Amino acid sequence: MEMVQLKLAVLALCLLLPFNRATDVSYCDKKTEYAVKVSGVEISPSPVARGQPATFSIAATTGEAIDGGKLVIDVSYFGWHIHSETHDLCSETSCPVTEGDFVVAHSQVLPGFTPPGSYSLKMKMYDANQQELTCIAFDFNIAFASSVAES
Repeated sequence: MEMVQLKLAVLALCLLLPFNRATDVSYCDKKTEYAVKVSGVEISPSPVARGQPATFSIAATTGEAIDGGKLVIDVSYFGWHIHSETHDLCSETSCPVTEGDFVVAHSQVLPGFTPPGSYSLKMKMYDANQQELTCIAFDFNIAFASSVAES
């Protein structure tokens, strides 16, 4: 019961926060009818600061429960693929994901030597049977100056 209340509180916060940091999202294949619909991505802080925690929150909805799966993330820098990582879906959101709205949130500290500039991120979500549930892409920026002095 507490997990459901926590999930609802996180969702409410996402809906109540101003979307001045909301990011434009596109589906990888505009003709595919994905089982998971993404309504928005919020990046905090925006732009991302090198050496500081950054959180990517993805608001989504599903018509069916999801017991588990994975997220596959590919990052490009000025169009060049530079990084891939895979995460267990249940480590990024509460599982099982029930029918309706949910949030996938991932926090990460980018190394201080990360080059500033424009990045593109593609995220694919798969269920436990390796069926693709959604595929989205969005852009984000890494600031030229860090908010803290680097040693």
